[in-house]
Amino acid sequence: MPIIIDSFKQHDPEWYQARLGNPGASNFGRILTATGKVSEQRKAYMYELAGEFISGRNEDSFISYRMQQGNELENESRMVCAMNHEIEIRQVALVYKDEKKLFHVSPDGLIGDDGCFETKDAKFSVQIERLMSGKMVTAHIPQCQGALFVTEREWILFQSYCSGLPELCIKIYRDEKYISRLAEELDKFCYDLAKTIRKLKEMK
Repeated sequence: MPIIIDSFKQHDPEWYQARLGNPGASNFGRILTATGKVSEQRKAYMYELAGEFISGRNEDSFISYRMQQGNELENESRMVCAMNHEIEIRQVALVYKDEKKLFHVSPDGLIGDDGCFETKDAKFSVQIERLMSGKMVTAHIPQCQGALFVTEREWILFQSYCSGLPELCIKIYRDEKYISRLAEELDKFCYDLAKTIRKLKEMK
């Protein structure tokens, strides 16, 4: 049963601490690609997480202007989506799949009992290209399906947002075939991660 954490907020010190060494849905694509293949980035991501767990720190603390702007526009995008669809989007810090807390998702929002919300900030050129396509952004499939897997919800509203331009909002349902593959690879990944951490502890 999913465990929802809302005792602190995203980007609080406790949030960063909770995510150290713990696989998150935003990086599930580095474990399993959108096409269902094991990612070439799997080992590098595993070593990053193992390093975080052993050292107790996040190696990559740099926040670019685009990342900062994306964080600032997240709330604006959430409010626009809530208004357009006449829904309430609940903010939480993160959600674990179960009491084992082997991996998590930090959703941009939860909707009712069955839905999630995920927003991505886009530059003008990227947003217009997405609007012309009108399709789901393939690169974000692992994160969105991963969020549905972890939260055990049925659908997610994916919104590509660029302030001043129309937003692209797509409702995505569970892809059970992909989720089954993801669950399998996450189990293997977490096993290998734990084994790597044990070896590093023995070296200290």
